[in-house]
Amino acid sequence: MKVKILTRNPDEYLRETKRDIYKVPRNYDPALHPFEAAREYTRALNSVKLERVFAKPFVGCLEGHKDGVSNMCKHPFHLSTILSGAFDGEIRIWNLTQRKCIRNFLAHDGIIRGIAFNATGEQFITVGDDKTIKTWKSQKTSFGEEEEPINTIISKTVITGISHHRSQPIFATCGEVCHLWEETRNEPIRTLKWGIDTLYDIKYNPVQTNLFAACGSDRSIILYDARETGPLRKVFMRLRTNRLAWNPMEAITFTCANEDYNLYTYDIRKLKTPVNVHMDHVEAVIDVDYSPTGKEFVSGSYDKSIRIFEVNKGHSREVYHTKRMQRLTCMGWSLDNKYIISGSDEMNIRVWKARASEKLGVLKPREKAALNYSEALKEKFAAHPQLKRIARHRQIPKHIYNAKNELRTIREKTKRKESNRRTHSKPGTVPFISERKRHVAQQEI
Repeated sequence: MKVKILTRNPDEYLRETKRDIYKVPRNYDPALHPFEAAREYTRALNSVKLERVFAKPFVGCLEGHKDGVSNMCKHPFHLSTILSGAFDGEIRIWNLTQRKCIRNFLAHDGIIRGIAFNATGEQFITVGDDKTIKTWKSQKTSFGEEEEPINTIISKTVITGISHHRSQPIFATCGEVCHLWEETRNEPIRTLKWGIDTLYDIKYNPVQTNLFAACGSDRSIILYDARETGPLRKVFMRLRTNRLAWNPMEAITFTCANEDYNLYTYDIRKLKTPVNVHMDHVEAVIDVDYSPTGKEFVSGSYDKSIRIFEVNKGHSREVYHTKRMQRLTCMGWSLDNKYIISGSDEMNIRVWKARASEKLGVLKPREKAALNYSEALKEKFAAHPQLKRIARHRQIPKHIYNAKNELRTIREKTKRKESNRRTHSKPGTVPFISERKRHVAQQEI
């Protein structure tokens, strides 16, 4: 026999605490809410306006370097620890929570060209202009002891960059040639070269750990595989690539920062054309780093601005700048996806919020629910002109504004000229070249 009963859930009508507001039952019948869309549009508009009001991305500044910051490295396991190297050869270890330097010492004669933690995070390796590779302990030395490296390797060639394997005691350096080293040996275990004067940057793939890429002085990007005897592929750009970063969630994509003011995202399976061209900077892009989610990346440029891009979009969603900040030299995205760290040549390291209007600290459940509701409304009405205008609006320095207008004029003039040539020529003699294909010169295998 079936027994049908009526039940009421106490969560729908009882308060959690005495101070809580009574829960009111709601009927979701659209016939009873004729002005729901209008009300939600107004709420979305107010949410976008409040987002711009509370957009205060700057968190703090780490001061102490006596020369420009040349390089930066994040600890693989500790969120609050970062290393920075300067143009005068000094290394500083910072505690981001306390915003102070916990250790500093002179590591090299000349510029620090690269810093990399080993797989365990107990040691880090530095390279400099003095042709030496030095290994240091991550832990602070005892009181009274001098800072001495655990191991020093004198290289036969100039070294300009370093990258460590994610799990094995192997690291790669670049310079005149590409060397693979073991931590326990003072001689390279393998040398890889492909007829280039200098390699500027090298990065191990965090997912496919045998794969790494380097940027060359001949405007090339070279792919290497540690299991192969030589390099795999090379793609030539119109201008030189300064730095590159692998997507931490996709083994097949990387983004490179170029001298032609753009960033290019490539798929290693198809290097003929970039997957996306990210345009907004007005001077050479110096560094790039991915967020741990792999959905966004941050770039720093000589135009004294930081820009945050979404991977699948060609224009930045955010731009950060200050009056005192000069040319950017290195960028980093924290492993908790909340902060961006930038180093510039006026000796300061700055900490920014990854989302400019995000509230820091613990959120109450009702506060979190309200923020989620606002985000859903903004997404729902994102295509409306009024919301789009407010959400996109940014105050930028005058020199960037003027340079951007000038670049837009040049781009439009070039397109118009090509269109006129195509119109007044025989069909097929002047082919249409897309923006993505325009900046790639050739590919070698």
